This record gives sequence, C-alpha cells and structure tokens, in this order.
Amino acid sequence: MGKINLRRVLIGGLVAGLVINIFEFVRNTFFLGAEWHETLTSAGRHSLPGAALIFLIWGFLMGIGAIWLYAAARPRFGPGIKTAVLTGVAFWALSSALCAIDEAAVGMYPLRLVTVLALVCLVQAVVASVAGAWFYRE
Repeated sequence: MGKINLRRVLIGGLVAGLVINIFEFVRNTFFLGAEWHETLTSAGRHSLPGAALIFLIWGFLMGIGAIWLYAAARPRFGPGIKTAVLTGVAFWALSSALCAIDEAAVGMYPLRLVTVLALVCLVQAVVASVAGAWFYRE
C-alpha cells in the first residue's frame, strides 16, 4: 500500500467541502430556514455572531475528512465511484447518522427536522465524496 497523497486529499477535500457547503446553504436557507428559526426561537436560542464562517469552515473540514477516508479505503477497495460511494456512506454513518441518533434521543430538535437533516446529509456525503474522489490520485 502506498502513502496517502495529502496534497490530493486537500484538493479533493476542498472540492468535497464546496459540495457540502452548497448543500448546507441551499437546505438550511431555502428549505429548512423557517423551521430552523422557529426551533431555535422556541428554545430561546439564536445563532452566534460569525456562525456562517464557522459552518463554512466546518463544511470544508468535513470534505477533507471524507476524502481522507476515501484515500485510506482506495488501496483496499480500488479507485473509483464504487469506493467513493462506499466511503461517503461510511463517513455519513460516522458523522451525521450517529449525531442524528444522539439528537433524536435527547429531543434536542424535532424528530422531523433531525430525520430530514440525516437523509439530506446522506445524499450530501455521497455526492461530496464522489466529487472529491474525482481529484484524488496517489
């Protein structure tokens, strides 16, 4: 097995992060914006100043993490879309799905919101992983 090409992980990760940030922006602004506002307001909470920048950085870090996982799995499963989809699903399970289970269990957010977020994050993780994997070479 060869070494992971960290430069390519960064490049592919930034592409994957861009995909994640686009999904997040569209989902949370146009589709769930009102529901997020209502949920936070009813809990007596609001977004912190600078939250948009934090979420933007978070999206890119998630993308880098997803492509690092792809790079680690590539020698075992081979390069290509099948491995990218597999690692996208694995990344989603380890990040979004486990977090959604926790949030649902403690009643942090309405179950409908948690479910929609988890399902959209699944699609988001797979699309981001495939897009970022396109740029990864060893």
